[in-house]
Amino acid sequence: MQLPREIIVGSRILDLVGDLCKRLGFSKSALVITGPKTVRIAGRVIMDILEDEGFEVNHTIVTSKTPTLRDVEAVERVIKEVKPQVVLGVGGGTKIDIAKLSSARQKVPFISVPTTASHDGMASPFASIKGLERPYSIMAQSPIAIIADTDIIIRAPYRFIASGCGDVVAKFTSTRDWILAHKRLKEYYAQYTASLALMSARHVSENAALIEPGNEEGVRVLLEALVSCGVAMGIAGTSRPCSGSEHLFSHALDMVAPKPAMHGEQCGVGTVMMAFLHRMRWKSIRDVLKKVGAPTTAEELGIEPEYIIKALTLAGKVRPERYTILNERPLTPKLAERVARRTGVIG
Repeated sequence: MQLPREIIVGSRILDLVGDLCKRLGFSKSALVITGPKTVRIAGRVIMDILEDEGFEVNHTIVTSKTPTLRDVEAVERVIKEVKPQVVLGVGGGTKIDIAKLSSARQKVPFISVPTTASHDGMASPFASIKGLERPYSIMAQSPIAIIADTDIIIRAPYRFIASGCGDVVAKFTSTRDWILAHKRLKEYYAQYTASLALMSARHVSENAALIEPGNEEGVRVLLEALVSCGVAMGIAGTSRPCSGSEHLFSHALDMVAPKPAMHGEQCGVGTVMMAFLHRMRWKSIRDVLKKVGAPTTAEELGIEPEYIIKALTLAGKVRPERYTILNERPLTPKLAERVARRTGVIG
């Protein structure tokens, strides 16, 4: 099992990074991976604090909007050169995934410092990297610690928070898919980690009224859920508790849509349709997404209906070894259109 040793969530807590590193046994050197915007938002502050604490601090600015294998290899070269005791990923999902995988490959501990809350990657051992032979996440390593400053996250565009809610709500169907795979194929199933992931989805659903622009309490609710999802995957050693047919739909949409939406947004819409296929209370899930301001239709995603249908028919083939409801009910274009229309995803 790979689990974070410390998780710090609160307002204006970046100044705790020096003490945190020292408690974890790091006192000499650190490498900060950040972006052009996030270096101003949080990266520079963290570097200054660590330098004041006596650390030798190097940093790398990643300009890519999506994490690529080339970015990972570039950061690996920096890690080999400067030999840091710890790598800190400061930013959104792209910077954290690049820091996570590059540090894992070089066997250096990694601290996650998210500046947005758009998906559960901030706490999970998996990284989503473009340019690999697979369009889905691969095992990297869990962060040894997480510092989530609500004051910073709440100032990011609200769309990121709504997207994070979509990724958490996805656990309603991912856990159902996992049970299905266990029943049909005797696949390994861990009730505890499935329950942890499902509890995260319920936590967001039950507190959806708090999740709105400018509400710090709502951000805390979401962060608790996202961290719990990451921990669930770390305990299970697989993304199964948190990634099912709804994620396969999102991956397929990334492959076919000219301009895909955010990962969590797509997963949320996918969850509504997969819940319909599972004969779950899909309208309740849709209502939660609406309440938190997350997309529930192709139009709100900014994606043409034809690509929704294409993604639905492709989703079951994206990861053939992962058994989901899409194996039970393979979707033809005609059936895919019916599902999307019945759930209101397309008009």
